[in-house]
Amino acid sequence: MSESFKTFLSQLSETNATLDYFTDFGKIINNVSKIELKLNQLNYLIGKEDLNQAIIELYQETPKAFTVLDILIAVRTKEKKKTFNNEGKIVLVESYFHNVDSIIEFIHETGLGEVFKNRNIKNLVDYVFGIETGFDTHSRKNRGGDNMSKAVALQFKNAKIPYKREVNSTDFKDITSLGEDVKRFDFVIKTKMKTYLIETNYYNSNGSKLNETARAYSDVAPKINQYESYEFVWITDGQGWLSAKNKLEEAYNIIPSVYNLTTLEDFIKKIQHEEALTF
Repeated sequence: MSESFKTFLSQLSETNATLDYFTDFGKIINNVSKIELKLNQLNYLIGKEDLNQAIIELYQETPKAFTVLDILIAVRTKEKKKTFNNEGKIVLVESYFHNVDSIIEFIHETGLGEVFKNRNIKNLVDYVFGIETGFDTHSRKNRGGDNMSKAVALQFKNAKIPYKREVNSTDFKDITSLGEDVKRFDFVIKTKMKTYLIETNYYNSNGSKLNETARAYSDVAPKINQYESYEFVWITDGQGWLSAKNKLEEAYNIIPSVYNLTTLEDFIKKIQHEEALTF
């Protein structure tokens, strides 16, 4: 392991999370509002002693209210979740919502029946708000990447370096080495010397994605760098890389321009020396 790579690893930051990273309440509110009317209709079932009769009454009045039952067990219809039914057949969870008998079966078999009767839930809108908050934690990895892009863009802006965001490789007709693959670069910066095609990402945790990313960039960088007027730049950070440092080291040795948030200033100085051009 080279000394420069050891230094690179030592500079990886613990987190890039801002307070809005943890929960996207705007998205949660929007998701709940889409089904709020149906949830309020299902509130009719809470506390009913004769729950089956209440289900029948509600179904006769508004059968579509039951189409959101899946979210009450933290499942989304679009996920096409499957289950064994009482006949031993594999069926979609949503298949229970099309007639009153299967709805009654679903509510009792999932345990929702007792929850309704015992008033363990006071209001299904509030309950689903909590479920959506739990679901939203799965989006944190994406927000980590977004925060990285924001951090890099802010540094470019503060340094008064013009750039373009989200640029497709097809915009560079003279780069034919990428073949049929269309790649979208996070940033593009032009100077008097060359055009820099830049990718950014941030990894808080481990996973197969890190190896895939390092492998992909190790492949694409030489294809771009063979053109004198272009250079591939990778700006990455996060201690998730410590779990994939061997693959990161391979990429580090293949790609001449790899930076983290600490060394990004070196790249900025290079751009300023070459004089960035406006688009």
